[in-house]
Amino acid sequence: MKKYLVIGNPIGHSLSPKLQNWWLKENNIDATYVKVKLEVHEIKKFIQEIKEQKIAGCNVTVPFKKTVIPFLDKLSPEAEQTQSVNTITYDSGNLVGYNTDIFGFDTAIKKLNFSLKGKKVLILGAGGVVPSIIFALKNMHVQEIIISNRTKEKAENLKVLFKDLKILEWGNLTDFHMVINATSLGLNNETINLDFSSLGHDKLFYDVIYNPHETHFLKMGKKLGHKIENGKTMFIYQALEAFKLWHKIEPKVNADTFKLLEND
Repeated sequence: MKKYLVIGNPIGHSLSPKLQNWWLKENNIDATYVKVKLEVHEIKKFIQEIKEQKIAGCNVTVPFKKTVIPFLDKLSPEAEQTQSVNTITYDSGNLVGYNTDIFGFDTAIKKLNFSLKGKKVLILGAGGVVPSIIFALKNMHVQEIIISNRTKEKAENLKVLFKDLKILEWGNLTDFHMVINATSLGLNNETINLDFSSLGHDKLFYDVIYNPHETHFLKMGKKLGHKIENGKTMFIYQALEAFKLWHKIEPKVNADTFKLLEND
């Protein structure tokens, strides 16, 4: 039986095993998928196990999306451009890193029917998934992308990859059409101490977190009368792309898929 994993730290919140095992069963694939919490010093040894085919493939979540890159043989063009890997395959003796987060985010926004062409987007955070979001937003022809992060240096580092980003000091706000929480604040129901009350109406509050279903950030946006969306659709579609890479089959996404993830 082939073994697939998702690695990260923390990893307890991840619903990847629930979704991937559901699809494996639906498609009669003899494999299993589990989540593993790793420390940074364990990454090299873990990647070697994929090379030795003890593990068939893996997903990568925070904080290792960049950490794994030096141990891989090849990167997809998107992974290369964003310097972010969330899916690893073993292909003809090579470990290949892919970025399926871009597809996940792009699909999620398309399904919202919220046009971002010529709009301003504020991103809170500068972690692993942010380069993927920026990449997708640029393809949507947004007017401006503004980054605000608690550690300003991390935000500035993103300008190496995307030169036209604007950096905003954490705690300050500017007008926007969409605000994205890409920090880990919310995984344990922490609060983002920013006051959005004076920013007008009809904004989109988007949280990449999907578990819990409604973070404090989204509750705040809802209370102010804005449209809100969590990261569940993004999560499902990045997982779908990973599944296709490993198994060469496109799994079904329907109401049952979303229902499966509702009770966690």
